Amino acid sequence: MTKTVIINGANARTSRVNAIQQYILENLKDVTTIEVFALPAQDLITANFASETIKVANTLVEQADVVVILTPVYKASYSGILKTYLDLIPQNGFENKHIIPIAVGGTAHHLLAIDYALKPVLSALGATSISQGVFILDKQIERTNQGFTIEEEIKERINQQLIRNEVTI
Repeated sequence: MTKTVIINGANARTSRVNAIQQYILENLKDVTTIEVFALPAQDLITANFASETIKVANTLVEQADVVVILTPVYKASYSGILKTYLDLIPQNGFENKHIIPIAVGGTAHHLLAIDYALKPVLSALGATSISQGVFILDKQIERTNQGFTIEEEIKERINQQLIRNEVTI
């Protein structure tokens, strides 16, 4: 069975990015999540590699076969909070893992943020198997009284990436 870890680079629980995390959690087996916003801020800001919380998160990444990177797009790039955590992953921490980047942005003008901003950092961490990625416009994730509703087309695109990478859905 494929072990999957989600690294959620949203800044808060209210982010539309969390709708994607929830969708994946509801549809995958053997998946765990690292919510970067829930990690100790002091450890992130000071790059505290000795932090027990950071060590636990890095162990989840180490044990995973597939890593799903979730991020909002701000100013044509992935979130700063995601970068602070990626800086704490060991040099070749993504080696022998398949990476699926998923970004949520406000405009299609930021469509290439995955390719030009995020993928080079993932490669620097040893990733050699990186999916095409999924870019989602935030208007395709609607806030409701019960949480979020994701357009079916987005669910299909996410499922395609998961199936292509032999993740059981």
